[in-house]
Amino acid sequence: MPIAGRYHDAYPLRRFIRRDMVFELTAQAWLIAALAVLLTGISKSGFGSALGGVAVPILSLFLPPAEAAAVMLPILCVMDGFGVRAYWRKWAGDELRVLIPGAVLGIVVGTLVFGLLSVAVLKGLIGSIAVLFSLDRLLGLRARLRWNQAPGRVAGTLWAALSGLTSTLAHAGGPPVLVYLLGRKLDKERFIATTVVFFTAVNAAKVLPYLALGLFSRPVLGMAGCLAILAPVGVWLGVRMQKTVPERPFFYAASLMLGCSGLKLLWDAASM
Repeated sequence: MPIAGRYHDAYPLRRFIRRDMVFELTAQAWLIAALAVLLTGISKSGFGSALGGVAVPILSLFLPPAEAAAVMLPILCVMDGFGVRAYWRKWAGDELRVLIPGAVLGIVVGTLVFGLLSVAVLKGLIGSIAVLFSLDRLLGLRARLRWNQAPGRVAGTLWAALSGLTSTLAHAGGPPVLVYLLGRKLDKERFIATTVVFFTAVNAAKVLPYLALGLFSRPVLGMAGCLAILAPVGVWLGVRMQKTVPERPFFYAASLMLGCSGLKLLWDAASM
């Protein structure tokens, strides 16, 4: 039986939800959740959200996946506010004009199919793409195949739509948009700033669908409020790390983290 299933048997979460309170978790579970939030903040503000999708799978060890996603959304919105301030006006506006409309389309589709589409299949697909692209960046596969064409606007819209879809379902929108942006050869700061603004728009657009789906129960918001105090800490750590890592190692690290996030998504898909 999957780990999450064993945990749910030991902790009947439905009873806690009816009590209208913050989820009753062990100290170990709260510590792991806090570390997941910090890692998300570092990834969002320092490494282009390459590992931004790991928090929901981690929280799903202790909560049902829908509640885990709902807990993270307010926290992500808080991180977005600090991230935009840190990278104010450093983003690539031309890229965002391509990406944001595509993301909105993906969010609409994700809202319509929420709970119907197999998350395992979707995570497996995105994980495979992320791993393959990471291997390309790290090993120079396209250069060996003489395939060096940068992705165009149509590709950007498609990747953004896929990012909006996977972000709506599991906050796992990082790999698709990174596949596009890493191929656009932006400098380090513009690359990060663009991802920060992109996910600010995506996460803000997801609030109404989550409300309509009834995902924001009081226990969910209570847990989100407790963990949100770590959001600025994670963002600050990510900004500091970004400033101390040179550009070439940075993109190597971002590609490596993209591959790690892909492997994590594949592991999640195989475990479901």
